[in-house]
Formats: sequence, C-alpha cells, structure tokens
Amino acid sequence: PQGDLKVAPTPTTWVRALPTPRHGARLVLVPKLLIATTNPGKIAELRGLLEGCGWDVVTPADIGIAIDVEEDGETYHDNARIKALAGVQASGLVTLADDSGIEIQAMGGEPGVRSARFLRPDATYEERFAEIERQLAGKSLAERAARFVAVIAVAEPRKGEVRFAEGEIRGIISPEPRGEHGFGYDPIFWSPSQNATTAELPEHEKAIISHRARAIANARQILLEILNDYRDPDSTYSRAG
Repeated sequence: PQGDLKVAPTPTTWVRALPTPRHGARLVLVPKLLIATTNPGKIAELRGLLEGCGWDVVTPADIGIAIDVEEDGETYHDNARIKALAGVQASGLVTLADDSGIEIQAMGGEPGVRSARFLRPDATYEERFAEIERQLAGKSLAERAARFVAVIAVAEPRKGEVRFAEGEIRGIISPEPRGEHGFGYDPIFWSPSQNATTAELPEHEKAIISHRARAIANARQILLEILNDYRDPDSTYSRAG
C-alpha cells in the first residue's frame, strides 16, 4: 500500500569508509533510517534486530527531533503508518515505525490495537496484568490462547510510499507474570515452543521467535530495495539527491 507524503525531504546521503579484504577502506553509501519511537525497550530491540541491515539507524533523540502523535487508528497498520509519516515529516528521512499488540481469545481479541492504552493510558503493566487475569479467571487453557502481532511501516519520502511487513507469535496467557527481560506484555505471554514467557527468554532467543523479530525479518527486504535504489546512480533517489 502507498500513502501520499507531503514533505520536502532533506538530503539523506552519507558515506562511510568501510574496510574491504582486497582494497582496504572504501566509501559506501549509508543513509540514515529513523525508527519512530521513544520507548527505550523498543529502541533497544529494534536496534538489535536491524543490525547489519545496511542503514545507519537513528532515533528521534539522536537527530534532535520530537515525534508526538495520537495513535488513534483502528488497526495496527493505521497506527504504524501514522507514526512512520510523522517521522518522515519531522526529519525527511526514510522512517520505520511499528505498532503491536496482544490479542487474547477469551477477551474477544482485546486488548489488540489498544494494548498500549489498555485500562487507561497511564495504567501500569502490573495493573493491566491483574485486570487480564481477573477476566481470565476460571477460563480453560484453550481460552487463554493469545497472539502477539506486530506491523512494521516503512515510509519513504521521495517516492511517496508506505510499505508494510507483519509478524506474529502464538502462545498462552500465563496466570502470573514471569521473567525479567523484555517489556510490555512479555511477562504474561507464555510460548509453548520455548516453555517460557517471552520475558524469560534471553535476548538472542527472543530475537529469533518474537512477533517483532518476524516483522523486521520481513521488512528487511523492503529496506534492502530502498537501499539499493539509493546506491543506484540511475535511480529516483540519486537523481533527486
């Protein structure tokens, strides 16, 4: 899917000297990729998942901008697109944003797209966990089934495109929070294949099986295609830059 971007993009061409086995250092185009989030846990996870993607990954704080948007979309795609477009408009950079949520069978798929605002925007996750367990009390294991969903939006300012990638993981809601890693709903999301909550998994294991890891794996092809266009002297990007 595509979206109309009303922004005058700033130049996004940077070079970096990289060593090569045969020729020593060489200049390689490394454009900046903005990740449109201020969530510390999400920043750390996305940086790890995007390692080696060919882009110079930056945050709003890194480049001195603020992104404050109302995530009032009806779907994960809507919210990811809202955040990605806000990043493009504030920076002129190719921007990656995600929206994610947890969907619980016995709750009719809730909290879903409103996971970050479940109960109320300023509720603690401990309060959210307690409310979920209150609603699931006495429910069967099958009814405690849940899935984590992540949607990645990549907004590109020069061609006016917003492209999407998705990922999900299925599991069961744990009766009590377990684990010290991760963030958000990780402590109550139990993965049968790992016999652990996602908060109990070491980061290198979570980076393989998580919903966000799967979405980023799918988004890498989008980023590669844009990167190749940046490096192609005959591309729209090179002619525009």
